[in-house]
Amino acid sequence: MNAAHVIFDILALLTAAVIAIPFFHRLGLGSVLGYLAAGVALGPWGFSIIVDVAEIRHFAEFGVVFLLFLIGIEMKPGRLWIMRHWVFGLGLAQVTVTGAILTTLTFLLDIPLTTAIIIGFGLALSSTAFGLQILSEKGELASVTGRMAFSILLLQDLAVIPLLTLIPLLAEGITSTEEMTSSITKAVLAVSSVILFGRYLLNPILDRIAACRNSEVFIAAAVLLVLGVARLMEFVGISMALGAFLAGFMLAESHYRHQIEADIQPFRGILLGLFFMTVGMSINFRLLIDQARLVFSMFALLIIIKFSILWLLSYISGLNKRNAIRVSALLSQAGEFGFVLFGYATLSGLMDKSLFELLTLVVSMTMAATPLLVHGVEFWIKRYERAKDDPNAIFEIPLENSNHIILAGFGRVGQRIAALMNAARIPYIALDYDHQQVLDARNKGYPVYYGDARNMEVLKTAGGERARMLLVTLDNPEHADQLVTRARHHFPLLPIHARAKDRDHCQSLLAMGANSTVSETLEASLRLGDLILRDHGFSQQRRTRLLNDSRQTYYSWIKKITRNENLDNQ
Repeated sequence: MNAAHVIFDILALLTAAVIAIPFFHRLGLGSVLGYLAAGVALGPWGFSIIVDVAEIRHFAEFGVVFLLFLIGIEMKPGRLWIMRHWVFGLGLAQVTVTGAILTTLTFLLDIPLTTAIIIGFGLALSSTAFGLQILSEKGELASVTGRMAFSILLLQDLAVIPLLTLIPLLAEGITSTEEMTSSITKAVLAVSSVILFGRYLLNPILDRIAACRNSEVFIAAAVLLVLGVARLMEFVGISMALGAFLAGFMLAESHYRHQIEADIQPFRGILLGLFFMTVGMSINFRLLIDQARLVFSMFALLIIIKFSILWLLSYISGLNKRNAIRVSALLSQAGEFGFVLFGYATLSGLMDKSLFELLTLVVSMTMAATPLLVHGVEFWIKRYERAKDDPNAIFEIPLENSNHIILAGFGRVGQRIAALMNAARIPYIALDYDHQQVLDARNKGYPVYYGDARNMEVLKTAGGERARMLLVTLDNPEHADQLVTRARHHFPLLPIHARAKDRDHCQSLLAMGANSTVSETLEASLRLGDLILRDHGFSQQRRTRLLNDSRQTYYSWIKKITRNENLDNQ
């Protein structure tokens, strides 16, 4: 591949990504599916702009390497110890049960047992890249679903080591036992060396590099650390991705972790997107057409088996049904390590090329289906939760209320306000469209009802025409904007007081019809300022006067700007 072709391919990849990603984000399908679609369009079965997919895929796999490094750098030893039951309990059970069932089914199709073992356990592994990227985009890495999914993925990544070691043993028989022992010994020595290096030498070396005050050299050192450890692990038979995780894990307690994380992040984003695009390019549509019945049967059966096992194990492990379904949808695909295992098995003589191409196609299809499956499950969960409650549950809002307060949003801010109104015995009704949050609040005795306050029919049912005021405490600024605009239009005399994100949002809400707004950033700043004034010996009276002056200046400035804008619009 010459330089001109490289530049052309890079331009094609960037152009496809810039077009596809915003489009798929607008549809609410996320960037992963956008990258896949862009890859299909560029690949041999699209416009054939890029033909040499194997060369690009080899380079794009570094995206997974950097992803695992950043995961490792966030995974402090204490956190990993807390997750040990999920990692070595749920994760190990998933790999073992799924691998055994898939191996048995494969063996029943007259495929040799040695090959069936690699196929079964290779398909049991899920896609770390797809799963974590989707969780990251949804902001759910720290949620219960995210932590459990990550625990399973981490054990799967660990399982790659024995599976890779097992392939030559299965291919050559008992004569490779000595070689396997040697490989395990080398792996243990390599991991021990890396841990010792990270414990005693890494920070002193980074101290010297940081002392140069050259950001380019520090970035180069960070990339060298990731790729160096990953390559060392690959040399001793461990996957590069797991080696990168180990490199990140070494830095989890380092005071350089935040800077290195920021330096590596751009590489991860670009290369991981490239990896998703190569998956799209790898889909062999000719094989899909010629053996459509077989391919779709394998695809559907794999998704159903993995989904069912994951749901059952997650539910047994303590997740509620809703989160168990989310974990199952997220991890029901086969993963990128399947490409590695099946490719290695083909080179070792355990698998012929036609079977390798068939498995690659099925794996690619399951990965491509993951964003759609996750999106569909979320849509189904929301519809199911809205429809499943009986008339005696959380939808019947009392119609006789009057001169009460309507509290829109029962999150952290709404709950605090509700507690104050309970203490003062002020009548109110709270609305929220998080079903579980409403149930939890009602169990605690709060008058909270399920409903989207932006829907004016819901607001009318809650007594909007008879209410004393509407308090908007929604977390989402866009939702708050929509509610204030609609409520002012339908209830012109209803006082509306709204929570705002910052000064600009305060100004925007006032222009939309809110009577008053409270800025989160201002009140936090004033509280911190009060602590500073108190520490410097200011009396309470003087502190109160200074803070009230600041508050009055802040809000009067907003109202002045809003008034001027209204005059300009007239």
